[in-house]
Amino acid sequence: MERILAAIDDTQLSAPTPCTGTPVNVLVDHVLGLSSAFTAAARKDHGPHTDAPPVFSGALPPDWRSVAAELLPALAAAWRDPEAWTGTTRAGGLDLPAPVAGLVALDELVVHSWDLAVATGQEYECEPYEIAACTAFAAQTTDEDRADGGLFGPVVPVGDDASPLDRLLGLTGRDPRWNPETAAR
Repeated sequence: MERILAAIDDTQLSAPTPCTGTPVNVLVDHVLGLSSAFTAAARKDHGPHTDAPPVFSGALPPDWRSVAAELLPALAAAWRDPEAWTGTTRAGGLDLPAPVAGLVALDELVVHSWDLAVATGQEYECEPYEIAACTAFAAQTTDEDRADGGLFGPVVPVGDDASPLDRLLGLTGRDPRWNPETAAR
């Protein structure tokens, strides 16, 4: 995610992403916010970052790249602490088991890294174990939860020969074939 954010050109901030109706700047704002929220969740530092659902306007601070360069390593460091994975925590105003919060944070980073990479013409790579963890997490989401506007949209079918990443993307409601040119049509 850090590499992808650093390579986004200001002219790309209004470009579409695979998240319908969410341009790059709003998705970047979301990533900055979730980084703060899930760092606080890992530390069990409940307060303004964890107690309410986030609101993202896309109004990025001028130094958003340097902000991201601080927030993302802090997020990773917070979840490296074994205590982060114990007990319960809070994110988005919801109390949840800490291991679930950790998986949500990982899924957000893995999937939104792909969203931003494909939206801005960048290469995307992810560790197979990260894809496997996110796939197992996304596969638990029911069709009812998807219909109620939960974390993921309706499943996008992928072929039997789809890559593990494409299977994950389909489970999160994304078309792995999405690209900015076809989105503009």
